[in-house]
Amino acid sequence: MPITRREFYKLALGSAVGLTVLRLPTPAFAEGLSLKTPLRHGAGQPGETEGGLPPAGAVSSIDDFEYQITYQRAFEAVLWNMPAVAIYSFRRAAFEHLGLKDNDIIAYAKPATPHLEAITANSTTPYITAFTDLQRGPTVLEVPAAGPDGSLYGQIVDAWQFTIADVGPAGLDKGKGGKFLLTPPGYSGAIPAGYLHVPSPNFRVAFAFRSVPAPGKTTEDAYHYSKRLRMYYLSEASNPPTQRFVDPGNKRYPTLPYYDERHFDDLNAIASVEPVREQDKVMMGMLSSLGIGRGMTFNPSEKTRKALRQAAIDAWFYMQHWYDNFPKEKLYWPDRHYASLLQADDNKTFTFIYEDRIDLINRAAEYFWCTYMPKVLSDTPATQYLMCLADNQGKLLEAGQLYKLTIPAKMPVKQFWALTVYNRDTMSFIYSESGRTTLSSYDLDKMVKNPDGGVTLYVGPKAPSELANNWIPTSGKRPLPAMRFYGPTDELNHKTFKLADFERA
Repeated sequence: MPITRREFYKLALGSAVGLTVLRLPTPAFAEGLSLKTPLRHGAGQPGETEGGLPPAGAVSSIDDFEYQITYQRAFEAVLWNMPAVAIYSFRRAAFEHLGLKDNDIIAYAKPATPHLEAITANSTTPYITAFTDLQRGPTVLEVPAAGPDGSLYGQIVDAWQFTIADVGPAGLDKGKGGKFLLTPPGYSGAIPAGYLHVPSPNFRVAFAFRSVPAPGKTTEDAYHYSKRLRMYYLSEASNPPTQRFVDPGNKRYPTLPYYDERHFDDLNAIASVEPVREQDKVMMGMLSSLGIGRGMTFNPSEKTRKALRQAAIDAWFYMQHWYDNFPKEKLYWPDRHYASLLQADDNKTFTFIYEDRIDLINRAAEYFWCTYMPKVLSDTPATQYLMCLADNQGKLLEAGQLYKLTIPAKMPVKQFWALTVYNRDTMSFIYSESGRTTLSSYDLDKMVKNPDGGVTLYVGPKAPSELANNWIPTSGKRPLPAMRFYGPTDELNHKTFKLADFERA
């Protein structure tokens, strides 16, 4: 018969004095020590230790420890690296699908269509974005001053997607424009006079701006204004190269993160280049067992890649579960079903790094449905985005269902409002036959109005009769409506104004 673990310990330890000879285990012995064999011991009894063993009768729930460890570390890694992989996906897609290189600038001539596959993007003002790699040295970004021709506003972010400089009238340049000098980690060179210095803790840097038309100007004017931007390496400052601009138009730009084994190819592309922060050393130690890290070769076995794939899939399902059970205390109004897109940490920033911890779950949730957050969340933000999480009955919005929202004639905005509908599963635009993703106050003259001057908007698979101009298609996708307030007034900021909930139509 197989020996028990207790008998094995006696054989192994022998007496307290002298040398013990341990015989090699036989197959029967190995069977006796199976992970599924219940432990037999009496903790706390004479001859037994108080601790050091699981409870009597315990068995391992794990058949394959190597697979389980790989899966667990991979699952946590997806949550941990959500901000970094989300911004790297923009870079990868730009280089692979649009043919960009570092310091080339994407400038959309028109507002984005569903072909910009991005997390909760807007489709009312044109986007501008670019990437640089500070491993080649400091980079100069020339930004035009805001004025009668237009203005730019947005963020410059590091490889973790944390904002290192806000740009525009409320940014580092105060709307005056100028030359931003982006320097790499540990840079000790002189900063030339006249530059706005932006030190980066990482090598790969990105920016995203919106080109806002000035009063009396058009979207086309905003596009031409954006082409005053310049980006080049400081080493080229005496003779900057001709700036290359790329307008993707309706070309697919697939920036969404992958939620399969490819997620870890992107993570490796980041971790193999960027410096490791002190707070991330434990996680990087775990990832090194997967072959991810600086100076390492990431070449997972078929078994490991299977675990990575399942971990990424499960992380996506977990984040969907998190939003399906959105914390009620985070709703914008307690008696409505909206949440601000900008869910900052307790310090009103978006790093979620505290003195004693990193809030991985809330950080992952924020970057799962939003990109390019400001450095600090103002009490009076220039734009407010309220995301509809449920209908007026508190029920999650469903695919295939028609919903309606009544917009009052007077909205609490200084500029304009816009309702955009996303695919709840991807947080990106929905492809449809019409291509419509948004209705805004700029479209009011085409809509059917209510007697009081307001409008009722419809979101669903088919337009109600004679109300096609009041309708945003969902094409069988689960909708995530987002009401954007551009230039919100005190009524919205102080929450004295309340937007009605969506209702089933």
